[in-house]
Amino acid sequence: MTEQDWPIRIATTQAGLDLIDQGMSIFDADLRLVGWNRAYTTLLGFPHEMAYFGAPFESFIRYNAERGDYGPGDPREQVYDRVQLAKVFEPHEFERTRPNGTVLRIRGQPLPSLGFITIYTDVTRERNAERTIREQNQKLESRVEARTAALVRSERRMRLIMDSIPAMVAYIDPLGRYEYLNQQYETLFGVSLASNPALNALDIFDMATIRLLRPHLQRALAGETVSCEYELKAKNGLALYVRTTLVPDFSQGQVVGCFALTFDLSEQRRSQTLVARAQKLESLGQLTGGIAHDFNNILTVVIGNQEAIAQHAADDPVVQEYLQPAIRASRRGAELIKGLLSFARRQPLRADHVDVRLLLGQVAQLVRRSLPKRIDLQLGEVDAALPAAAADPSLATAPMTAAANAGPPPPLWAWIDPMLLEQALINLVLNARDAIAAQGHIRLQAGAVQLDEAAAQTLETAPGAYVRMEVRDNGSGMDAATLSQLFDPFFTTKRPGRGTGLGMAMVYGFVKQSGGAIDVSSTPGEGTRVSLWVPASEAPEPDEGPEPAPAPVHTGLALLVDDDAEVRGVVRRQLRELGYAVVEAGSADEALSLLAKLSEVRLLLSDVVMPGTLDGRDVAARARASGRVASVVLMSAYAPGAVGMRGVPTLTKPFTRAELLAAIERGHDEHAEQSGRAG
Repeated sequence: MTEQDWPIRIATTQAGLDLIDQGMSIFDADLRLVGWNRAYTTLLGFPHEMAYFGAPFESFIRYNAERGDYGPGDPREQVYDRVQLAKVFEPHEFERTRPNGTVLRIRGQPLPSLGFITIYTDVTRERNAERTIREQNQKLESRVEARTAALVRSERRMRLIMDSIPAMVAYIDPLGRYEYLNQQYETLFGVSLASNPALNALDIFDMATIRLLRPHLQRALAGETVSCEYELKAKNGLALYVRTTLVPDFSQGQVVGCFALTFDLSEQRRSQTLVARAQKLESLGQLTGGIAHDFNNILTVVIGNQEAIAQHAADDPVVQEYLQPAIRASRRGAELIKGLLSFARRQPLRADHVDVRLLLGQVAQLVRRSLPKRIDLQLGEVDAALPAAAADPSLATAPMTAAANAGPPPPLWAWIDPMLLEQALINLVLNARDAIAAQGHIRLQAGAVQLDEAAAQTLETAPGAYVRMEVRDNGSGMDAATLSQLFDPFFTTKRPGRGTGLGMAMVYGFVKQSGGAIDVSSTPGEGTRVSLWVPASEAPEPDEGPEPAPAPVHTGLALLVDDDAEVRGVVRRQLRELGYAVVEAGSADEALSLLAKLSEVRLLLSDVVMPGTLDGRDVAARARASGRVASVVLMSAYAPGAVGMRGVPTLTKPFTRAELLAAIERGHDEHAEQSGRAG
């Protein structure tokens, strides 16, 4: 090659280097530029005229420092540091991002002559792509994390929901093993999947329940949604009436298991039973009340005439021999009708403040003589924390008698008819006695309770303060069929001749009429508990005693009001025997007319229920308002709702002359009190 060829070769080489995308620079041992290409000045942003043969390395570093390529700092120090570093001539490789965003990869390599060559590669696109990939990966990871967290939250929420709903939820695999149980399921049956992963129905339920459920589970695992209601009995002793729905779980057209959703219907079934019983008893009450009304009017005539005959033929033993059994039979009929009226909630009540603790002690004294020695009668205290209608008759109770150093327990006041309450409790104790065939015990107990809305609704009464009484025994108990008929009139489990079948019906009617509630729980072979709730009351005001009233005078004019002429005939005779002259009225309108005309009426004796828009209470109210009638008395075979009216004595038909006289005297007392208040 001739000397003339070198410029051509150099120009050709330079032209080739200028076509390369990568920048290139060669500095000699004195750090002077001896080789470069166009990409070098272009990539690093140098003016092309700066690159010339022999250009010092420091000039390029100073240019970069002055325009801020190296960031904040003293440009002189930045230049000095970099020049000193370059003099070491060591291999180096790094990346630098220029202010315009261009990313350069710079790789320097020393030359044998102590110079170095540096290659500059624009990696902006690669780094942007990598950054984009990283950002996308981060976004994807964030989305996966967020989705995972959402799934975890969703699973927690679902478990919380499953554990909070009032139902037992389970998932069963095709082999009958549980794969999931919610908290209520595990709590009620005392099991745990964590401690027994192979848990199945045999570990939870008795065989009768399993035999009942097996065909339904088979249908569900065959792809059919199934619902059933049944008596569930568990191995831990739990017994419930439930409804279970089995829903098959499909995956790719195949059943891989089923969901089991079970609701406890025990309380609902109990409420339905109570409502049905109340409706049935209400219908029976209306029927028996109507019958009792007619029979009482008939018996009023029969007994009145029988007593009149007995009085006029008192010295005739033949007449008395036939008449006295008839009177006694009529009286028994009257008592039977009284029982029907009690069941129908139409008997007259004489409510008063009653200390239930004291009354229970009196009842215990009365019935102890009727109990065989093998039966122990106990007094106790009802736990106010117990639910309104607990199912277990064996729940423990506290003794009613206080400790010796604590003094007697405070009175437990209720607003109730004391005589009828005593009769009801005696009836319940004697029923408990008859249910105990061998050694046993009967427990009488009472306590103050507060019924909230839910408890009151269950018992079909109003919320508020009540006194709860219980009669409990460990006798033979009753099955569900017997319990369903317990309050029906004339239903009895006793042998013929041992009872009328009206006892429990009378207790039911009396308690409901008093504004209370009654509940019976019983288990065959374990015993029975009868619970009564009656309205609580405040302690009565101290009774200073009324001033003595003058003895009533049973003379003057009596206005007798009744729509039944035969009843009027009997009562008229009784009034005349007491010394009254009698004026009769067959309706309330006629009685009001006579009251307006006769100013000398001393006694008003009126039936309550009569045909027409007005009744005996309207007549009694008019007579009391006039202030002229010395005694106002009502009588009734029955009166719907509240019998009679406040401040007016009420006689229940049939009644004797002595009962009539006592009512008239009470009427005189009421008139005297009314006159005193008015004065």
